Amino acid sequence: MRKDRKKMPGNLFVGASLAGFMLLFLLIGLLYTPYDPDAMSGGAKFAAPSLAHLFGCDQFGRDILSRVMKGTGTTFFVGSATVLIGGGAGLLVGAFTGYFGGWLDEVLMRFNDAVVSFPSILLALVFISILGPGKYNVILALGVVFIPSFARMTRSEFISQREMDYVKSARLMGASHLRIIFVHILPNTLPTILATAAIGFNNAVLAEAGMSYLGIGVQPPDASLGRMLSESQAYLATAPWCALFPGVAVILLALGFSLLSDGLQKKGGK
Repeated sequence: MRKDRKKMPGNLFVGASLAGFMLLFLLIGLLYTPYDPDAMSGGAKFAAPSLAHLFGCDQFGRDILSRVMKGTGTTFFVGSATVLIGGGAGLLVGAFTGYFGGWLDEVLMRFNDAVVSFPSILLALVFISILGPGKYNVILALGVVFIPSFARMTRSEFISQREMDYVKSARLMGASHLRIIFVHILPNTLPTILATAAIGFNNAVLAEAGMSYLGIGVQPPDASLGRMLSESQAYLATAPWCALFPGVAVILLALGFSLLSDGLQKKGGK
């Protein structure tokens, strides 16, 4: 008999390929860059792409390929740390409120609704204005404002799972609440959690790029894709490669994880 093979969703395949390519790109950047990303050269100012400088050079004669490699690593670090903070805290809040319900659920979800009613990027800007610019302040600000979205998603998943037969059986067998939450229910919510984490990472990448573009995100001498775009906007007509390659890196990184999230949702829904 012919066996039916489950096909991987096309967007999952494309998203995983793009995300894998960008991960490989930044890992290479951690180990090797063609030039020192911060080294300046007066003779190489606005050098066009060539064999010596594949992506060309910027207004200070810095190699753009080396800076894009380093900037991609910075952006990935900010996105990953944001998801760890927002996702970790949101998962705990959502798991306990969704499982136990009651007054704790009401209080935390009303507070959650109040926070969600404000645009997340606006709240992040408020935090940055209080804490000051910088990579770690951006991570903290974005991590805090991403907690409500992770909490809401996790709560809905736990509410749908807590009355299922396998949970009732675990209760009858004397399993503790913590064991039921983390050993029985949590593994069954992983597809949705992973999809939400991919969305969160995508949003964090775009938010970090936007903040760095405005000059309140990652600060020099750290390379940042958003800051590279900001610095190059005055030279779009004369040296478009200064903005082209950082922009493409942001697009590929965000698009890869966006398609990955969409593919995981479709695969988990089958």
